[in-house]
Amino acid sequence: MASEMIVNHQEKAYAILQADAEKILKLIKVQMDNLTMPQCPLYEEVLDTQMFGLSREIDFAVRLGLIDVKDGKAILDKLERELSALHDASIRK
Repeated sequence: MASEMIVNHQEKAYAILQADAEKILKLIKVQMDNLTMPQCPLYEEVLDTQMFGLSREIDFAVRLGLIDVKDGKAILDKLERELSALHDASIRK
């Protein structure tokens, strides 16, 4: 029973972190589509702040044993790849 509870908490933690990463991607996409270009200091500030916050969330979840370090790194790596692709697409416009 206790191990099921741990697995459930781990799954929830991973899902929450994934959702937060998706929110960052959507926020940056909206900003790029409607407000500013990637070279804008506001864009960079929002991106840096959001990525730092997510990395701290991931670190916290890792320290609690809710997710594995490699899974946390994978979340950040995937988000960085998606943001890079979004950035490249906006430059090509």
